[in-house]
Amino acid sequence: MPARRLEYEHAKEEGVNFLFLIQPQEFIPDNSGCVKAIKCLKCKLGEKDSTGRNRPIPIEGSSFELECDLAIVAIGTKSNRILIQNVPNLKLNEEKEIEVDNDMRTSIEGIFAGGDIVGGEGTVIEAMGMAKKASRAIIRYILNKI
Repeated sequence: MPARRLEYEHAKEEGVNFLFLIQPQEFIPDNSGCVKAIKCLKCKLGEKDSTGRNRPIPIEGSSFELECDLAIVAIGTKSNRILIQNVPNLKLNEEKEIEVDNDMRTSIEGIFAGGDIVGGEGTVIEAMGMAKKASRAIIRYILNKI
């Protein structure tokens, strides 16, 4: 997980718990289809790859489940082409990033976005700030629908 030391420190201050050298395998649903856990494998560092980083190697027999009630897949630094191609009403800027308002709302009602997919500096702490802002807006949105 490449990150600046400052990003890591800020994330820890925000209460983020890090699990290093863990490889997610699958989302495990409950009886209603909502995620209840993530099946993971522990890894160890292997040989360096072409970028000079040690490659993570899964450790056989190290599978475990991490309980959760929400899973957010946040990998990459650009908008997913498949998402962009299959959601025609989603407004994008010139850089092909999703346009959002101050509450992180997209052009589609009830859909919010944040992090690298909407631009910005791409820091973990910035993405966390966007997530907090979006969370508040999502709660207001839901309460207005009730």
